[in-house]
Amino acid sequence: MADSGPVSPLDPDPDPDPDLDPDADAGPDPPAGSPRPLPGVLYVGFLPPGLGPKQLRNIMSVFGEVGRVFVQERDQWKIQRKKKSRNRWKGQTEGWVEFQNKAIAKRVARSLHNTPIGTRRRSRFRDSLWNIKYLHRFKWIHLSERLAYERLVRRQRMRAEVSQAKRETNFFLQNVEKSKGLHKLQEMKSKKGQEWQEKSWHFKQRETEMEIQASKAASRKRKARELGKAAEIHGQAQSNVTLLAKIFNPAAGRD
Repeated sequence: MADSGPVSPLDPDPDPDPDLDPDADAGPDPPAGSPRPLPGVLYVGFLPPGLGPKQLRNIMSVFGEVGRVFVQERDQWKIQRKKKSRNRWKGQTEGWVEFQNKAIAKRVARSLHNTPIGTRRRSRFRDSLWNIKYLHRFKWIHLSERLAYERLVRRQRMRAEVSQAKRETNFFLQNVEKSKGLHKLQEMKSKKGQEWQEKSWHFKQRETEMEIQASKAASRKRKARELGKAAEIHGQAQSNVTLLAKIFNPAAGRD
């Protein structure tokens, strides 16, 4: 195959290297006596398919000395879904690049942000743009702590999902056993000539607002009738007292 020409540093190798160690050595130390510059970390918010840690390191090494490089991949279930399609993308979503000099890191962030990743006309990264941001006062240990926290959260979530799946499986198996028992009981009753009656579950529906108001109105009418009866009984009792007073005390009745 003929050579297509010189390879630009912004056109990485299309074959990613999955065995690349993200915590590789940052490089040789500066000469003794010279002040060591402070490192700076860049955040790459988008990585197109085929742009792995090796290619990202090769691109960034053109601008300055690169230390550690880390690429975050998608969740495992999303990767499996991608494998079913023709585009078997490993699912890199974002990355972090550490420069040994933070001034170079700032310059790279300003110059590459919103620019095409590929420079050649036939490059498959030509339509993809860089999304780079310089992380002020960000150290590599912060990234390690974040990744450890995400792993812990992912592990706890997996435990909860496994526990939920076990509960659902046990509930399903219990219902299967109950169904088998009911089926055997139905067969025994059919052999004895007895009729099988399935249980029906009756649920009482909650009363509506109109039913509640009608019930209150009926309760008020019932109380009014009870009060009327009580008043009538009280009036009859008063008349009986007057009659008895006339019978047993006629003098008081004449007065």
